[in-house]
Amino acid sequence: MKHSHIILLISFITLFSKQTNAQQTMSKDSNLIQFSGLLLSSDSIYPIPFANIYVLNKPYGTYSNLEGYFSFVAKKGDTIAFSHVEFKRSYFVIPDTLKEYKYSIVKLMTQDTVHFPGIVILPMPNRATFDHLFVTKSIPNDDFQRAKNNMEREALREQAMNMQGQDAAEAYRQISSMYAQKAYYSGGQIPPMNILNPFAWAQFFEAWKRGDFKRKKTK
Repeated sequence: MKHSHIILLISFITLFSKQTNAQQTMSKDSNLIQFSGLLLSSDSIYPIPFANIYVLNKPYGTYSNLEGYFSFVAKKGDTIAFSHVEFKRSYFVIPDTLKEYKYSIVKLMTQDTVHFPGIVILPMPNRATFDHLFVTKSIPNDDFQRAKNNMEREALREQAMNMQGQDAAEAYRQISSMYAQKAYYSGGQIPPMNILNPFAWAQFFEAWKRGDFKRKKTK
């Protein structure tokens, strides 16, 4: 029990020292601010996740999370660029007359429309030419046989078992979320700690009541 109290005390001291150091760093440079905000689509007010937010002509920035929220350290007067594959790129200039070291905005982004060149599909000159090409068209045996083998039930079942419950879309979402979260906290802000999470504390007390932390007797 004493060891648990000591660990909690050390964790609190470490957390408060990190926050104090961050505030002291900002106080030393009066131009530094904690720039945060929320990215929403202008037509549906829907959060925009995984958008690239960076300082123009400078090598630092962050990504928006799943709720469209972002936060990183910038300077007064910086030009912030907002970029996303589905939206038009937009910019925002942080006012250089701020008196505080925090500044928040709600940024609306406009949907971008991509136009591809037109494709013209020409028909066959006549029905006889189509019938001749359709009948005489040779399909490579290796490609056809490979496709046939891949569609067999045994092959599909083996592939499903090797995937271990994850499809390609789910794996892509997990990897994208991992990289976005890593880039999100690389802008200078402190990652959240479960020591201040009330749900984590509730789980801790429940485990304590159950006796999960009692030392097991050795035979």
